[in-house]
Amino acid sequence: MTKHLTGNVAIVTGASRGIGRAISVALAAEAATIILAARSVPHLQDTAREVAEAGGTAEIVVTELTDEDSIKNLVRVTAEKFGRLDILINNAGITHSARLEETSTEDWERCLRVNARAPFILCREALPLLRKSPSACIVNIASVVGVKGYALQSAYTSSKHALRGMTMSLAEELKGSNVRVHLLCPGGVNTDLVANVRPDIKKEDLIGPGEIAELVLYLVTHKGNAVIDELHIRRATAAPWF
Repeated sequence: MTKHLTGNVAIVTGASRGIGRAISVALAAEAATIILAARSVPHLQDTAREVAEAGGTAEIVVTELTDEDSIKNLVRVTAEKFGRLDILINNAGITHSARLEETSTEDWERCLRVNARAPFILCREALPLLRKSPSACIVNIASVVGVKGYALQSAYTSSKHALRGMTMSLAEELKGSNVRVHLLCPGGVNTDLVANVRPDIKKEDLIGPGEIAELVLYLVTHKGNAVIDELHIRRATAAPWF
């Protein structure tokens, strides 16, 4: 059976666990080569094993997303080892829960650095490689809070709004080119991050990371005239049309 992503190279940030791991394995099942970016070597090695078992190839690049040089190194290693980049998944993210008046400037800035500044730098640095691909794709993972706001999440919400705005502008700039830009805004997903922020949600009601990975795989493998700019994904138990 033909694999849809044979020969394709993808960067996935936050690939050490959760949604990033699920996306990496899904892309690997379609024969892609995955550049796994995160900080935890043991967890990245676990993802690399799952990628290999799924039929893909993995390259681990330890990356600190608050460090611009580390982000540039991620792209440099990709260019030097593979000479191409077809898919960029900006998935990594952090959160912070506190009343706005109790949120420090450092906490605010860290959310912005990881959730918005890092994807901006990575998109900018990766575009020269992506433009060489016959059909490239950027998928930025935002959140329901990129569309609306929740109490106690001002720093996180601000960062995801920033990511959404940057994604919309980039899509306009790249309109008509070989690089398509997509945004995912999921509600509660069964990850450590959500478990810490929303312990009130029953685990069985959360979206599975694999469900997000399936949607990403759809976006990067369907290249017809119909383009999906943004997907809002809610829990089945949550109110429609967030």
